[in-house]
Amino acid sequence: MPAMTGSRLFAEMMRGYGVTHIFFVPAFMLKSFAEMEDMPIARLMVHGEKAAAYMADGYARVSGRPGVCMAQMIGASNLAAGLRDAYMAGAPVIAVTGGPSPASRYRHAYQEVDDIAQFDVVTRMNAVVDHVTRMPDLVRQAFRVATSGAPGPVHLRMQGHLGQMTEQEAELEPLAEPDYARAPAHRPEPEARRVATALAVIAAAKRPVIVAGGGVVRSRAQAELVAFSEKLGIPVATSLNAKAVLPDAHPLNVGVPGAYARDCANRVLAEADLVFFVGSHTGGQVTNNWVFPRPGTTVVQLDIDPAELGRNYPNTASILADAKSGLARLIAAAPSPGSAWVDWTRRAQAIVAEWRAANAEMRDAEVVPMRPERVCRDISLALPASGIVVSDTGHAGIWTARFIELEQPTQGYFRAAGSLGWAFPAALGVKCAAPGRPVVCFTGDGGFYYHIAELETARRHGINVVVVVNNNSALNQEIRLNDAAYGGRQRGRAEEMWRFPEVDFAKIAEGFGCAGIRVEKPGELAGALGRAFSLDRPVVVDVVTDTYAIAPHPWTPTGRDFHSYQKT
Repeated sequence: MPAMTGSRLFAEMMRGYGVTHIFFVPAFMLKSFAEMEDMPIARLMVHGEKAAAYMADGYARVSGRPGVCMAQMIGASNLAAGLRDAYMAGAPVIAVTGGPSPASRYRHAYQEVDDIAQFDVVTRMNAVVDHVTRMPDLVRQAFRVATSGAPGPVHLRMQGHLGQMTEQEAELEPLAEPDYARAPAHRPEPEARRVATALAVIAAAKRPVIVAGGGVVRSRAQAELVAFSEKLGIPVATSLNAKAVLPDAHPLNVGVPGAYARDCANRVLAEADLVFFVGSHTGGQVTNNWVFPRPGTTVVQLDIDPAELGRNYPNTASILADAKSGLARLIAAAPSPGSAWVDWTRRAQAIVAEWRAANAEMRDAEVVPMRPERVCRDISLALPASGIVVSDTGHAGIWTARFIELEQPTQGYFRAAGSLGWAFPAALGVKCAAPGRPVVCFTGDGGFYYHIAELETARRHGINVVVVVNNNSALNQEIRLNDAAYGGRQRGRAEEMWRFPEVDFAKIAEGFGCAGIRVEKPGELAGALGRAFSLDRPVVVDVVTDTYAIAPHPWTPTGRDFHSYQKT
């Protein structure tokens, strides 16, 4: 084996795995970055470790390749906080930080806290690299774990606050394993008897529904999911992570169910007598805290992770498989059902049509201040055929779940798994991974404030995303919560807890050297979005909306709202 430094080894292994971007806050492993000078690896210095993790997360979700983020030891806690969303969403992210050395431990070294344990709960692997000779095998293991099975983040801690251990020289081989350069690294096939059992259970149902989860997107099994649902004629509800699995106008698409939902999707699930979860954790959001499907509903589940099979619902049939390979086997084995579920499909379509009719007025509203429904409508109409929407959590997630319409199978959608402020940095990572595709970030003013400094990063690196800010001068999702806290009606200084002063984000964007467009009337938005897509610059479209346009609670069978359901 050749003699080389750990710095050179790391650079060579990143190249070997096809890493194209590294998101970092200095100063850490600088000699590795210097070794990358003549390699096709972009080194993106950003303004916060949490934002770096979010960028790596967005990069990983759209590409399937592990996103790499790095920070020195003092920034490790911020990086760990940023991995929370990637962990919840199952994104393959590799985080690398510095750590204590034997000579400094227990001596109050500057900036030293032994914080390795904080990564345990947000990673699938958390390893200390305590000698340069362990770098090759542990870097390889990091890529294996990040991309195998249900993907997720991993963490490597290099010895030394700034990773100084990596500057040591030893006999090292920079061997990379291309099979683990992208998730899913393996596509386990289902057992034939499990496929036959699942199909028999589905065939016995009268009102079956498929719920497609984020695993369908991670597996790139969109075409198989559509083909399976079309062959059997079964309605499909998509989790928010799987919103782009099939076009909104598809006759079998009933929308996003759960807590961030279209009412029609929840109503269809409430009437279903069988639900087939594909690549879904069956978690609290997609089921509105396990209200849908109702207890006693027959459940079939396909997942790549055996620990997920039957976790939240007793399964009548379970299939352990990758979503793409599992659905392919189901398609091959499934008979065409003829008219088995024609009446049920028509019923589901009628529910969807009723919901659309009930919400048409708000989608087309010409009121000032603008309604978020209208903002989502115009984004849908303006989104290019290859466009990607990146949505924040909270009201941004609810509005996009309900009113963003993806009409092309080539369009994409990614959303925060729960961290407000995720969307803007993540959109930058998405654009880095897919530079030829238009990327729209939808966030509120509250979410945009988190990492607004990354406008400078976008300008410096030419990351030309379009950021649409639903600017209602508030964290207006908190209005109802504060009403309840005050016993029904707020008083005194209550607004201090959720309201912001009016700010023109278009002017802020221009101050950062980006383009800014202010929109105050509904008729202006379509033109503003068209112009934003044509500028080939980072653009902020600041849309002034109604402070009191509050996203509705999800539909439930009894009409009780989400918060009351949490108590039952």
